[in-house]
Amino acid sequence: MNGSFPSSIEPLRGFLDIIPDMCFIMSAELKIEECNQRARAVTGLPMQLDGSIPFASLLTPDSPRPPFEALDDTSRSCETEVRFRQDGRRAMDALVYVHRVTDGATHRYMVFGRDISGTKQRELDLLRFANVVHYTVNPIQITDAAGRMIYVNPAFERTTGFAKEELIGRNPSIISSKKYTTEFWERVWITISAGKIWNGEVENRRKDGAPLYTQLLISPIIDIDGKVVGYLGSHRDVTEQRALEQQLMHSQKMESIGTLAAGIAHEVGNPLASISSIVQVLQRTMSDEFARDKLGLVQSQVHRITKIIRDLVDFSRPSNYQVQPTDLVKVLTDSVEIVKMGKKAKEVTFYTHVRQQVPLLSLVPDQIAQVFINILLNAVDALQGKRGAITTTFERDDDVVRVTIEDTGAGIAPDHLPKIFEPFFTTKRVGEGTGLGLWVSYGIVKSFRGDVSVWSERGKGTSFCVSLPLNPKDYAHG
Repeated sequence: MNGSFPSSIEPLRGFLDIIPDMCFIMSAELKIEECNQRARAVTGLPMQLDGSIPFASLLTPDSPRPPFEALDDTSRSCETEVRFRQDGRRAMDALVYVHRVTDGATHRYMVFGRDISGTKQRELDLLRFANVVHYTVNPIQITDAAGRMIYVNPAFERTTGFAKEELIGRNPSIISSKKYTTEFWERVWITISAGKIWNGEVENRRKDGAPLYTQLLISPIIDIDGKVVGYLGSHRDVTEQRALEQQLMHSQKMESIGTLAAGIAHEVGNPLASISSIVQVLQRTMSDEFARDKLGLVQSQVHRITKIIRDLVDFSRPSNYQVQPTDLVKVLTDSVEIVKMGKKAKEVTFYTHVRQQVPLLSLVPDQIAQVFINILLNAVDALQGKRGAITTTFERDDDVVRVTIEDTGAGIAPDHLPKIFEPFFTTKRVGEGTGLGLWVSYGIVKSFRGDVSVWSERGKGTSFCVSLPLNPKDYAHG
């Protein structure tokens, strides 16, 4: 309209009604002189307007106002967002374009308004979705259609140990454990590229190499044409759950072995006692030295079997020993003296360091001595008869006493470390060990609410750490 306006707006009515957006013609005083059908449908304005209704009355109280007064001959138009009232309905968000037109010495305003409520709602929904994805505790990754990561949330960074800068543009295989075949991932890809959801548990690797178990759901992102344009991968970290399940399975296994041990003690113990008695009678009544010697071998094997059964049942019934204030340093010193007497310990040098005063602990002296002797004997065996050292160290903090027994022996193979506290596990030759010593020791320490940990490296040695809690009453003895 090149800045001018006809003296009568009547000829414009037919033209305005064919425009799909809202149209308003207003006086210089911002009163509505004319509008089209779309504007009436939205605002409820009457068919006949007398120029008395202010444009501002059509807007909600919290709506921004177009800057009409700021428009002059040099700046004749502007664009802004407003909110129109709608009787009995939700307010309408609209983008309005305001144009100032002249009519001789006076001027009017033309306002065109486009409904953007749907766009605003989609933007709000997108913002909500973005916040949910960004701040959820579950690791989230989004890839493009080719499978390259274009977004990871902070939880994904925390869980995997990778920064987003290391992940964006990369394939998710960067965290793969490499334990799954190509055929496995091809089946996953076929499923999601067909627009279907894939769900399953996978094992990945953190940046530091630690295993990461997650329940993974991969959902295709599909555009309005039904085309897959990307994928959303939602992980639920179940690493700790897997560890707890393993602990539970281990506990159940130990409980089963304890039950089995009780049955063995009952079914085998009595016959062994009878055999031992018969052997003793025969030894006293026979004069044949050869036969007596062989009977002695039988008796030693009976004693060996009896000891194995006794060790087994240690976990299947409560101890009958009495808990009493125990000098841990003296118990370990005595244990070292006992181990020193063995033939294999002749080339071994023993050292003991007490770094803090250790109070008397509420323990069973004989049982804790058995723990130390078992660990010390293993340390001697690890030296394989060669010259070496075994060092014992006492440390104490506010609530725990730690006893470390370290040797300079051959070390333990990495694949053996997780098994050393299992019953009957031994790397010694047949007849040299039962595989029960460390298992029983572990059970004894656990019965005192303590713990046993082990560190080892092939060719450098092994270190066992026995941790025992301090009770308030223990301080009274200290």
